Amino acid sequence: MKYYVTTSIPYVNAEPHVGHAMEFIQADALARYHRQKGEEVIFSTGTDEHGGKVLQAAKAAGVTSKQHVDKFSQNFKDFCQSLDISYDRFIRTTDKVHEAGAKAIWKKLKPYIYKGQYSGMYDQREEEFIPLEAARELEKSDPDRYARLESVKEENYFFKLSQFTEPITKAINDGSLRIVPNSRKHEILAVLKDGLDDISVSRPKDKINWGITVPDDAGHVMYVWFEALMNYITVLAYPKAEDLKKFWPADVQVIGKNILRFHAAIWPAMLMALKLDLPKCLYVHGFVTLDGTKMSKSVGNVVAPADIVETYGSDAMRYYFLRHIPSYGDGDFSWVKMERAYNGELGNELGNLIQRLTSMINQYQDGVIGEIPPGEHDIGPYAEAFDEFRFDKALDYIFTLIRGLNQYIDEEKPWEIAKKDSGHLREVLAYAAGSLQQIGRLIEPFMPKTASAIASTFAEGVISDLGGPLFPRIELYTKTDNG
Repeated sequence: MKYYVTTSIPYVNAEPHVGHAMEFIQADALARYHRQKGEEVIFSTGTDEHGGKVLQAAKAAGVTSKQHVDKFSQNFKDFCQSLDISYDRFIRTTDKVHEAGAKAIWKKLKPYIYKGQYSGMYDQREEEFIPLEAARELEKSDPDRYARLESVKEENYFFKLSQFTEPITKAINDGSLRIVPNSRKHEILAVLKDGLDDISVSRPKDKINWGITVPDDAGHVMYVWFEALMNYITVLAYPKAEDLKKFWPADVQVIGKNILRFHAAIWPAMLMALKLDLPKCLYVHGFVTLDGTKMSKSVGNVVAPADIVETYGSDAMRYYFLRHIPSYGDGDFSWVKMERAYNGELGNELGNLIQRLTSMINQYQDGVIGEIPPGEHDIGPYAEAFDEFRFDKALDYIFTLIRGLNQYIDEEKPWEIAKKDSGHLREVLAYAAGSLQQIGRLIEPFMPKTASAIASTFAEGVISDLGGPLFPRIELYTKTDNG
């Protein structure tokens, strides 16, 4: 069995933020879960490195575009490492393999590409063409964005997206292209109902020269959004057949709700034109706010993921974003909520369970557990939650098991059994150790360091010293909080 999961590739004009963190963590949980099932997994991510924003950012920093993208691409790799993101492949759109693949794709799409005149608005910050009608809507709904739009009139290449409205609609409706959650499926179907328009897929090189040159036309570069979508197959070395044949179509592509149209309309059309299968599923996550407010550099309320990791550790951050940010919607981060989850759920429930069980085995049996029976908990609800990309529900189920095991220890009272029946005590503690080992395996996709600590603690049937609590209490934000 194979499993191919991708993230979208972040643009390298700024530092990684919590939105990137959430997407990477979600995709990583899926990759780890499917590796546990014995499947051959490719988990790909990378960086999007062309376009006008890169030119502007590099110019502002006083460096070349290549120097800028090299630095920021490495920042994203370091970011992934800090969050224990277990990607298998990291694609950069400045890689030679991507450039070669993108040119091969363009040539294959040639029957659906023509040259024409574009007249409309362009959002340089988002690298996005805005039709005049949509721009008028923005004037009412988002005046700040409307104010930064610039009028553009230029000769571009266009992709015949309009030809694919019906086949894409059919694919979504018949489940060939699954979109989760359903609210996002209905959102893109509403867009498709109005029909798709042909889209501009190039920029004149005299306007933007940082991009992949259009084959057979040195005066144009590929439009960054069109070219970036190609990474999902160039990372499989398209047009070479081996990896493409084995791993495409992607089993799931993890994306944010703000780029749904690119992935549920433009990307499927490109694949249909290439005569390739559509991805099996698009999982679309929401946004993260801070204390109920949209994060913004101008407002000064941006939370750096590195600060969360430095304070609470990577596992705790992964846990919060997978359990306390709803899998099917937007969610909120606050330092107080983070600390409550860390001290309460991770410290008092999971951490205390590990500590009390190991302490009893050390106290009553000199650290020797003996033969540990396998955990017997039904993992059906857990597997079902993963199938539906409900990371929050999967973790809810795990913590039901954690609370249940704590309750089992309370009811069995090993400290009393120790006074009269060592044989029964051994059975009770071995059962608890087996259950905790199973919990450790279930928690591994979410919290790999914690899972490793649990596994090593009970390895070989003898308790290994953890060297202290896994989640030592932290009171930076909740010390004076009475709520």
